[in-house]
Parts: sequence; structure tokens; C-alpha cells
Amino acid sequence: ISSVVLGANIGDFYGTWNDWIYRALTFLVISCPCALVISVPLSFFAGIGSASTKGVLVKGSNYLELIARCDTVVFDKTGTLTKGIFKVSKITAKVSEDEFLSAAVVAEIFSNHPIAKSIRDALKVRNAKAYYGIESRQKDIKVEEIHGKGMKAVLDGSEILAGNEKLMESFGIDYDKAEGKATVVYVAVDGQYFGYALIEDEMKETSKETIKQLKALGVKNTVMLTGDRKDVGEAVAESLGIDEVYTDLLPGDKVDKVEALLGELGEKEKLGFVGDGINDAPVLSRADIGIAMGSMGSDAAIEAADVVLMDDNILKISSIMRIAGKTLQIVHQNIVFALGVKVLVLILGALGMANMWEAVFADVGVSVIAILNSMRTLKVK
Repeated sequence: ISSVVLGANIGDFYGTWNDWIYRALTFLVISCPCALVISVPLSFFAGIGSASTKGVLVKGSNYLELIARCDTVVFDKTGTLTKGIFKVSKITAKVSEDEFLSAAVVAEIFSNHPIAKSIRDALKVRNAKAYYGIESRQKDIKVEEIHGKGMKAVLDGSEILAGNEKLMESFGIDYDKAEGKATVVYVAVDGQYFGYALIEDEMKETSKETIKQLKALGVKNTVMLTGDRKDVGEAVAESLGIDEVYTDLLPGDKVDKVEALLGELGEKEKLGFVGDGINDAPVLSRADIGIAMGSMGSDAAIEAADVVLMDDNILKISSIMRIAGKTLQIVHQNIVFALGVKVLVLILGALGMANMWEAVFADVGVSVIAILNSMRTLKVK
């Protein structure tokens, strides 16, 4: 009798052992993290790929997450919201216009700034002989840049000043204040005031629509930073519908303003900065997400930025924000779906109600579905 009972107990134990081994193997298959490990990075890679097809270079998956959370977007003006193609629209001078432009060209002959180029182009069109005469004497011209104010040049013993109001005031020049909402270049020679030129920059066709779309996507605050005069900057901001504008800024002042704006944000709020010039590189680095122009932008700005718009179309900022938002949405879907199915099948497995086929589905099947869901990021319009 004892042998029969002992045999029955061993048989019962043997059967129970097999059952728990099977359940353990089921748990092992279900708990494989392939669905999460593959689908989450793949979603971000697909988002970066989708952005590249739109002409936007994103330098890392973490920047997609940051740009999706942008509550404040800060813009540089020249070359970003405007085309950066300046033209002399009006000259008010106490001497002839050719004499005024010739003096200004001497001061701006070595400058690569778009405003300097517009002055040289104006003289070249009006009096090519005078322009090339100045150009041929470049070695005789001594130029000094006065930070945030303008240029001082010396030619044949004459001192020529070309710059803003601060330059005139710092040298004690009695000047006539310019009228008009445009960039102003004042010129003086040997302490004598020559006059001023109004230089206008053409607005990009996509700027106003960009601001409108960003606000529709949930951006709470749009800001413009510029070195232009207050009336010029405020006129541009008003025409585009920008919330805040800061004017008369030096390159270092832009960093300070961005620092101040960052201090006003909440813990989960992010700030993006859009710029193109070499002076914007420090600000691009300091912002949570830096966006640079790839076509007209300087190498320093492109290097410092996290996102690069390859064709300088700022309307694509709203496109990349949509892609980033959709990417995060799909990532969250994959995480919830994968964990939800796995937890459900794990519970059924612990109760002995799930077989190995269901475990395989919770692993491989969920992985395949999550991967297919990740590919939807490529279809964002």
C-alpha cells in the first residue's frame, strides 16, 4: 500500500513540476523586450527619415522630443524672417548722392554684412567708375569696426564714419534723425554730417504663415530678436503677428534675452531659437532646440544647431513640429500596446490559461505590430 501511495505522490509531483516548467518558459517568452527595444528607436528613426524627406536635417532623436514640447519659439529677424536681401530705398544727404555713397562704400568696402553689400551695389549701379576706383584702392584704406555701432575708415587722411545713431553720438556728430521704418546708415566725413540712407529688407512670403501655424500647433509665445531700431522691429513684429519683440540688441544681448526667457519657462516647457548668422551660434547652442538655415546660414550656425532647414523655408518648422508630435504619439502607442499585451498574457500564463502560442504572439506578434505602427511616422504630411 505504501509503495502504491508513494508512487502516486511522485506522479502528482512530476506532473506539477512539468506544469510549472511550462509556465516558466511561457513567462520567459512573453517577457522578452523586443517590442519595446525595436519599436521605440525605430519610431524616432522613422521620424528623422520623414523629416529628411521634407528637407529638414534633425541631428538626433532626442531633438524630436524637444521640438515637440516647444512652448516658446524665438526668431532672429535678418535672413530668418526676412530674405536678408537689402536695398537702398532712400538717400537723404547734404551732399550729392554719389558723394554720399562713395564715402559709405569706403567705410564698408571690406564688410561681408548684407547692409554693406547693398550700399556697394547702390554705388555700383549709379556710378560704376567711382565704385571700381574705390575698390582699386583697398590697400590704402584702414578700417576699424566699432562693435555694435558701425565702421570707421581712414583714406587719404580723411576719417569716414558709417553706422547707426550710437556711432554718430559717440563721435559727437550733429545729425538729423531719420524718418521711416527701415534700417538706417548715417555717414559723416571729418566730423561733417553727410546724411543717411534708408535700407529695407524684403519679408519672406512664408513668415506670416509660419507664425500662424506655430500658434495653431500650440506654441504659446513667439519672440523676435533684432539689432534694428525699435520702430523697425516693432513694425515687422506687428505685421507678422509676433507676440514679443526686442530691438537694438548686440550679439551678446541676444544670449542674455534667451537666458531670461528660459528662466521664465516651466520645468517641462522648452524654447526653440531660429537663426542663420554667425552671431546666432551662441544663442543656437544655449536654446533647448536650435534651428538654423542650411542654405544661407553660416557654417558656425549650422554646426551649433540641432535642426537644419536645408532650403531656408521657415514654414518647415511647423512641418517638423507635426512630425515630432506624431512620432511621440506613436512611441507612446507602442509602449502602452506592448506592455498592455504582455501584462495581460503574463497574468493568463501565471494562471495556466495561456499556452506557448499565445506567448509567442505576445513577443513576436506584438513586435511586428509595433514595428508596422512605427512605420506610420514616414507617412506624416
